[in-house]
Amino acid sequence: MLERTMNRENDVVVEQREQCFKGFYQLDRVHLKHRLFAGGMGPTLSRELFVRPDAVCVLPYDPHTDSVVLIEQFRIGALDKSPEPWLLEIVAGLIDTDEQPEEVARREAREEADLELHELMPVMTYYPSPGGSDERVYLYVGRCSTDGVGGVFGVEEEGEDIRVHVWPLESALQAVRDGRIDNAASIIALQWLALNKEQVRADWLAL
Repeated sequence: MLERTMNRENDVVVEQREQCFKGFYQLDRVHLKHRLFAGGMGPTLSRELFVRPDAVCVLPYDPHTDSVVLIEQFRIGALDKSPEPWLLEIVAGLIDTDEQPEEVARREAREEADLELHELMPVMTYYPSPGGSDERVYLYVGRCSTDGVGGVFGVEEEGEDIRVHVWPLESALQAVRDGRIDNAASIIALQWLALNKEQVRADWLAL
């Protein structure tokens, strides 16, 4: 087993950082050296870094009906590599203010699905693409009622056009197996819920 002994302060030297683009997102070019596992510092590397706010993703779950709320919307990243660029996802949004992640989860659920979340259960925080982006994702499962849920929502001035679906959890898991759901946050959240469903239902049905 490899023992990790490196730390940021002593083992990474940033020689130069330049901003290449600044729009809704930002692209930096970073010139750096880092310590090698074999010892000593490596050569200077040049790496582009996609700089963006951290994100919050939440899977709304109704423990009474064992069903989840999924949203469907157009995604530019899937335009060239998917048969259709409308993806099934979980509720998500960026932390671009002083809000806490839990506040973002509740706000995005209202905006994207006209949905009120009750308890929020943290799943994990992770880097979705650390080879080129500094984004971290805060992932939750949120208790909700799916009674009357559905329709088309989103913030019009942000160009959002979001269709809301209620699926039995098992159907959503089958969509993961079939590749119909093919984005990381949704896959992680659904698989986590599948592993922990009995405990989640026991806790939330007791409320």
